Amino acid sequence: MTTDPDLDPNDFGFPEPATDQSFENALAKARDGIRLSVDDATELLATGTDVDGIDPNRKEAVLEAADRRRAEEVGDEVTFVANLNNNVTTACNTGCLFCNFKDSAHAFEAGSDAEHAGFTKTPTESRAIVEDALEMGIYEVCSVSGLHPAFALNDEHHEILAAHDDPASAVNYKPPEAYAIDPGTYLEQMNAMSVGGVHLHSMTPEEAYHARRGTDWSYESVYRELADAGLDSAPGTAAEILVDEVRDVICPGKIRTDDWVAAMEGAAAAGLDVTSTMMYGHVETVEHRAEHLKVIRDLQDRIGSITEFVPLSFIHRNTPLYRQGVVDSGPSRDEDELVVAVARLFLDNVDHVQASWVKSGDEHGLKLLNCGADDFMGTILSEEITKRAGGEYGEYRSFDDYVEMITAIGRTPVERSTDYRTRRRIDPDDGPHGPRLGPRADGTPMLPNRAGGGGDPASADD
Repeated sequence: MTTDPDLDPNDFGFPEPATDQSFENALAKARDGIRLSVDDATELLATGTDVDGIDPNRKEAVLEAADRRRAEEVGDEVTFVANLNNNVTTACNTGCLFCNFKDSAHAFEAGSDAEHAGFTKTPTESRAIVEDALEMGIYEVCSVSGLHPAFALNDEHHEILAAHDDPASAVNYKPPEAYAIDPGTYLEQMNAMSVGGVHLHSMTPEEAYHARRGTDWSYESVYRELADAGLDSAPGTAAEILVDEVRDVICPGKIRTDDWVAAMEGAAAAGLDVTSTMMYGHVETVEHRAEHLKVIRDLQDRIGSITEFVPLSFIHRNTPLYRQGVVDSGPSRDEDELVVAVARLFLDNVDHVQASWVKSGDEHGLKLLNCGADDFMGTILSEEITKRAGGEYGEYRSFDDYVEMITAIGRTPVERSTDYRTRRRIDPDDGPHGPRLGPRADGTPMLPNRAGGGGDPASADD
């Protein structure tokens, strides 16, 4: 679906939320560990729907309750992972208004003279990238990609898609030979990236939908094939806000809430751990955020395999939502803090809440660790999605960066596996620091120390 050039921001105003709950009662429930309702979460996120804006004293009370809950549930450890981002392609025709990662897939076609800054990696290239990173000590590969029209699950899927009348319109499919670079199949990419004992974290619900489009295959069967090819866990991204009236505005061409949930259930049924996310701070209200958290908590009640919740602060600068005047900014830092805090208080069945230095920078990311978060992402090595949306906080962090920052706030740095089941406490005095949990990791530092940075969007190759 293409973006409407005549979007009117006045068309997207949602009513201010109001509840039958009071802020004081919601906070008392949170402090007592009583399971919160959507109305409770709405009051806490708003610091009371009876006041305009965010009340600073009420906000601090919510943050304090969340930080206490974090200490009770997971202690003072702050975890991070040695990982690599390897996104396969930016080619995509979905038309999400919050995204500047994608490039129109037409520009990738053989013979096209359209200029773009995008890329497509072959399976051979993906394997080489992972092999090089393994030598640096990483043990997780995170891969999230555009919905390239030539991407199919396997050879059978290519045949099914090609057999449709007008497959480009019917099922968003063009054969690989139509493009300058063939991305291979999803199974080929999974197999290529799953080398040397690395943990492969890939295939969002949206990608799983793309890998079964035009068929009657179940999500479970698709994820089982992907797992057989090397997939180890699935990211719960493509969630944005799991309320369809919001999705109608920011991503009308994307899967609906029910389909996102079905995909996550399918991944869990295939034996995979999953994560959960929320991309907030655009057109949604605090009530939508609360409803989103309820979808995730209900899902976790059923599947029990969500390892973490990852709040994703909307980066607005280079996105269609900003360029077309639908939004004039992303969320405030107060909102970031409240989302993390209320997630900790509301998601009583999800152990880990992540703070993002990619979205927030080092200083504010560390503040979020005192608002209920206990995980601080990973080394990443190459970050592309946030950077292309206008992010300013760099693309990687070294182990020495992590140790320096985490100990500075009085917490304990801990190297973890993707699933959190394996952990290694790090002695700050025993440096320099590097990963030890990976199949080729021996503690050698991966990257130079650059703690305290944030304005330099350098990559690991610089």
